[in-house]
Amino acid sequence: MITKRMNWTIALTLMGVMMTMMSWAQGDKANRPSPPATATGKIKGATITINYSSPSVKGRKVWDPSGTLAPYGKVWRAGANEATTFETDKDIKVEGKELPAGKYGFFAIPGESEWTIIFNKVPNQWGAFKYEQAQDQLRVTTKPKKSAQMNERLLYDVTNKGIVLKWENVEVPVAIQ
Repeated sequence: MITKRMNWTIALTLMGVMMTMMSWAQGDKANRPSPPATATGKIKGATITINYSSPSVKGRKVWDPSGTLAPYGKVWRAGANEATTFETDKDIKVEGKELPAGKYGFFAIPGESEWTIIFNKVPNQWGAFKYEQAQDQLRVTTKPKKSAQMNERLLYDVTNKGIVLKWENVEVPVAIQ
């Protein structure tokens, strides 16, 4: 009788451990189709950090009015999964406009010849589903350009002149000082 109870207790304990491990594995963001990525660097003494999820093109149409990934004229989370975040430890100027130090939700409205870049006061959001323009700290416009090479995965670079979003055949530079 005691042996049966011990076997039953051991079996239940092992099942519990296995279920816990499975739930942890499913929460591992690195295994997502659009894994998390970080771009960081210094611009004029300010530390800039961009946290985003990096989707792949996978042969899909990315930029156009009817695009399903980042359609023209609509607010886009500038990545996948959770909204992209932009953080600066010092006040900076973005495209000549003041942005106070802090952490922001980073959104974009893509366009064929002009993009709107948005720094929203609500950094932790899922996608752009609850995005509210009233919470914007700053909006600036910038011009996209054709990329020198195809970028299968979304990538952000922090350079000494600002940040650059690179995906598919498009690069979007954002001047920071």
